[in-house]
Amino acid sequence: MNNHKYNHNKIEKIIQERWIKEKTFSVTENKKKEKFYCLPMLPYPSGKLHMGHVRNYTISDVISRYQRMLGKNVLHPIGWDAFGLPAEETAVKNNTSPKKWTYKNISIMKKQLQSLGFSYDWSREITTCKPEYYRWEQLFFIKLLKKKLIYKKKTLVNWCEFDKTVLANEQAQKGVCWRCGTKVKLKNISQWFIKITEYAEELLKDLSLLQEWPKEIVEMQKNWIGKSTGIIIKCLIFQTDYFLKIYTTKPETILDATFFAISMYHPLINVFLKNNKNINKFLKKNKYISYLEFQNCKKLIGIDTSLFVLHPITKKKLPLWITNYVKYNYATGAIIAVPNSNKTDYNFAKLYNLPIKYKSSNQQEKFKKNTSTLINSKKISRLQKKNARIIISNQLIKNKQAKRSQYYKIQDWCISRQRYWGTPIPIIYNNKGKYLPVSKKKLPVILKKYINKNNIIEFKNSNDLIKKKPKKEVIQETDTFDTFIESSWYYARYTNPHFNLDILDSQAAKYWLPVDQYIGGIEHAVMHLIYFRFYHKLLRDFGYVNSPEPVKKLICQGMVVVESFYMYNTDGSKKWLKPSELKIKRNRQGKIINVFKKSCLSKVIYAGKIKMSKSKNNGIDPTKIIKKYGADTLRLFLMFTAPIQSSLEWNSNSIIGMHRFLNKLWNFTHSTYNNEFIDKTSKIIYEQKKIISKLQKIIIHVTNDIQKKNSYNTAIAKIIKFFNYIVHLNNKKKINQNNLQLSLKTIIKMLYPFTPHICFALWRKIYKKNHYIDFEKWPEPRNDLIISDKTKLVIQVNGKKKSLIKIKKNLTKKEVIQLILNKKEIKQYFYNTVIKKIIYIPKKIINFVLIQNK
Repeated sequence: MNNHKYNHNKIEKIIQERWIKEKTFSVTENKKKEKFYCLPMLPYPSGKLHMGHVRNYTISDVISRYQRMLGKNVLHPIGWDAFGLPAEETAVKNNTSPKKWTYKNISIMKKQLQSLGFSYDWSREITTCKPEYYRWEQLFFIKLLKKKLIYKKKTLVNWCEFDKTVLANEQAQKGVCWRCGTKVKLKNISQWFIKITEYAEELLKDLSLLQEWPKEIVEMQKNWIGKSTGIIIKCLIFQTDYFLKIYTTKPETILDATFFAISMYHPLINVFLKNNKNINKFLKKNKYISYLEFQNCKKLIGIDTSLFVLHPITKKKLPLWITNYVKYNYATGAIIAVPNSNKTDYNFAKLYNLPIKYKSSNQQEKFKKNTSTLINSKKISRLQKKNARIIISNQLIKNKQAKRSQYYKIQDWCISRQRYWGTPIPIIYNNKGKYLPVSKKKLPVILKKYINKNNIIEFKNSNDLIKKKPKKEVIQETDTFDTFIESSWYYARYTNPHFNLDILDSQAAKYWLPVDQYIGGIEHAVMHLIYFRFYHKLLRDFGYVNSPEPVKKLICQGMVVVESFYMYNTDGSKKWLKPSELKIKRNRQGKIINVFKKSCLSKVIYAGKIKMSKSKNNGIDPTKIIKKYGADTLRLFLMFTAPIQSSLEWNSNSIIGMHRFLNKLWNFTHSTYNNEFIDKTSKIIYEQKKIISKLQKIIIHVTNDIQKKNSYNTAIAKIIKFFNYIVHLNNKKKINQNNLQLSLKTIIKMLYPFTPHICFALWRKIYKKNHYIDFEKWPEPRNDLIISDKTKLVIQVNGKKKSLIKIKKNLTKKEVIQLILNKKEIKQYFYNTVIKKIIYIPKKIINFVLIQNK
């Protein structure tokens, strides 16, 4: 045993310092080399890295190091998504400033990232709360405003009462705030919007370009954009000259309609119902409940208006209801309800005892959708849906009762936020209350000094300030940008973050973009990733970039999950407990039988294996793991334990197993290059060829796993298996020196993207000179050295050739026969027969002599 102990703490620190000092991973544009832009989603500086961060950034580092070894010019940047509510809330609680808290966290997290050895180009580091970054998004805002792609209007918006701010639709899914979980209400206030709807069709159409994105992400975006094609029908309100416009995608069903419904914000209410006490009472109670809440809880409410609307075909009077399930901001805000074709219409009709035209007697028991024929109309009762849809649409359009139309579910992006810690919106108001953009010369508009009085952030709405200001004074807009704006264009600024003449250095952007590989969580599917794609198209239309989409390939990594436990407080709330506080009893299979808190016998509830988070007290501190086992061990564990798209279950035993393997690799390499090698295998030429052949196959398999499959766990498994194979051969003196060293060098090269520190040190041990593995090429297989382990076998039945198959050379006669008899294409020859005799010439021919079964 050698004396060179694997001291991960010492080794990793020295190598990391060298990478930083030498700026090993800094790059510039080089048209002579193929570029590769690898990007992990930038982190929010919340205080410390969690294991989800570490997994995400390890994936991007593995890809970046691998692509460098392929000879590519690799851009791998990092930065900080530094604005946001958590900093503001912490400032209030701790009597500090959001800026101070943010920069303190950045310092902590940067050291953690560097301790993991990630190969970032630190010269491109971005911090989104710095004026030199956000001045450019202020300028772009002004450009968009001049192009009329931004506007301000008073409208209903999603409001989070807890965070005291507006939310975009994408941030209020299922009726709750995406950040704190508070129920969203509607509020009528003046806000800034970007016209994302003008790009809805292109955002939808260009999903077809995203061939290397996860299919579920593409489908989620398609559904969120929500294109529909139908007709708008004018329906006369009974005993008035007023028409109600309704939108439907299924005009073939309207013959079965039994009522009309409008949203709680429909303009018709002010025309006919503003003095109706019952309706006013209903609206006062329910008007500000978000439609999104109905989507979440499915609680239906409504009120009869006592008005009637004439059916557009039958002219029959149908009642008009106000409901919470009709969207105020989609299409016309009015529907014709068909309970036998729409489940929500059906449930509402049942709740309020409204008529339902049943298609069959058993439908009263169970609601059925998507019937193949129409009923209740003599003319078209036998027509299929498609034909009926065309006939009815054409007839209504011909009668000038309808027109074709299309709508999108996606709404314009509300970008105003009533918070302090964000990018100031570059707008001023004159003495008439008219808004004007800040001049380019006065950019950036800097955040005002932070004031915290009695744990309340001093924030005054600019609309209120306008009313109180002196006549000659101009007022600065007090709303700040939605922080999703900062994360919608950061990837492009990375291409030259120090460019000081415009938003982007278009030459650098056009060299590096689009991003070749993007890595982040699936939770960003219809927030960040939609804004991200939209912003790229804006940048393209202003001439800054020249690609239709920002990213070629997307990986969505799975969560890191761990066993989690809680108990109930006296007020009924949950108190999450650390595993160190508990006594856990398990059965022989490792399943938890019972859990108690060590300090008392209180009942503890096992919550299952859930995502690591600070709030659940179930996080594993990466810094402690690095100190105990090393960054390489943690990286290897995260890549080996599960496929990257799947959830990873934290397992301390696996961490130890990875650490043992790296120790074994360290010791074996030092032993190989310290001791004199006595070659006793030179005469066993064929056996040595088999070893080299196996090495070439391992290179092919590992390359395929990394390059094509993103299957890092199987790549690592194959490397470890091959390493154990050569160790075994060495112990048995069955491998010569050249083949041993060649195999070991190849193993170290293939492990380098996963465990760069130990591979760097071992490479220096092997070469002892200024020979660094950071600049080595990925091993290329030599096909001419591969010895095939398969041979062709002719299959005969009663002396006649029936098939030719490839089989492994080392199969026994019994295994060959079993293999053949299991093949579907061969089985047919054995039907109703008995095998009388089998003639087998190994590696050449097998003949089955069959006789008919009597």
